[in-house]
Amino acid sequence: MDTPILHFHPLSSCCQKVLIAAGVLGVALDTRLLNLGDPVERAAFRALWPLDKMPLLIEQGTPIGETSIIIEYLQLHHAGDGAWLIPADPAQALAVRFWDRFCDFYVMTPMQALTAALLQPDAQGDAQATAAARATLLKSYALLDRQLEGRRWLTGEAFTLADCAAAPALFYAVAYVPLPDAHAALSAYVERLMAHADVAAVVDAARPWFKYFPGRAGLARRYYDPQA
Repeated sequence: MDTPILHFHPLSSCCQKVLIAAGVLGVALDTRLLNLGDPVERAAFRALWPLDKMPLLIEQGTPIGETSIIIEYLQLHHAGDGAWLIPADPAQALAVRFWDRFCDFYVMTPMQALTAALLQPDAQGDAQATAAARATLLKSYALLDRQLEGRRWLTGEAFTLADCAAAPALFYAVAYVPLPDAHAALSAYVERLMAHADVAAVVDAARPWFKYFPGRAGLARRYYDPQA
């Protein structure tokens, strides 16, 4: 069987989510760097996937989109022996899928809204939308902090799909809206995420691209130093 192809960009939080998962599952991918700013590349990619969104997995000519679906597909068909990110137990799997969706919708999405605002020509964007995104992140931080009390990872002792979603979402989100001091459990969790071998590998691979991240001024200097 051919190695699955992943069209991706190392700076993309969605792509990072899949790359982290592939590392945990022990899945080898044929990664293809995608530059959607290039008209020729964009047209070729759109022919594969009219939705024009990355990452995109190609398995024997069949496109598979959406991060959580890609990860579940990789677990079903390519994971190494004993490797998993979605537990077999239905109740546990439901909890994992909930926190995966939570991180995508209520951390990654408002973070992306703040990024989009900085990319507006006037560098200000919609002030009302920006304020709403910041408020959503603060509410999400509070819920995550509560969920993490007494837990190593989002749903317990095992690193799961939910943590794959949380890692890139929180990495970029805190560059815009730092974690409040009161959220000690969440702060400790973020440090555990960044120390996880597969998360750290994906962050390291993205380092050369952080200079293009619109919120780079908020990144910790251990990840991006504008003077370096």
